[in-house]
Amino acid sequence: MTRRWVPWRRRLKGVLDSMPSGPGGLGDDPVSLVIGLVFLVIMLPFLILGVVALIELLSLLLVLPFALLARVLFGRHWTVEARRGFTIWYDEPAGDWQASGLRIHALADEIRRGQLPPASVSGEAAA
Repeated sequence: MTRRWVPWRRRLKGVLDSMPSGPGGLGDDPVSLVIGLVFLVIMLPFLILGVVALIELLSLLLVLPFALLARVLFGRHWTVEARRGFTIWYDEPAGDWQASGLRIHALADEIRRGQLPPASVSGEAAA
């Protein structure tokens, strides 16, 4: 059980873990140049995806202080999430900090008793 700290979910979570590793020790002959260029062309989409994930992370770090300030000063509501592994299974708006804390404990008690909440997040949105 967690609170969602920002109003959106990360879309590219785990991208860097799924990137393939590069070949080691290419030489300086023409064949190595061709192999290196082919490898670069193959790796280019992964590199672009990694840059996009880095930009998303940096924008998250940039917006996070303002989002927290808005939540504290203007009483923005918190969203409570329940997960199955790393996949968000259920989420709901839960009010202020205290109300969301109480809802987290109530939801955890329900899950411990075997009363799983219905899935409110589709698989695509949770990834």
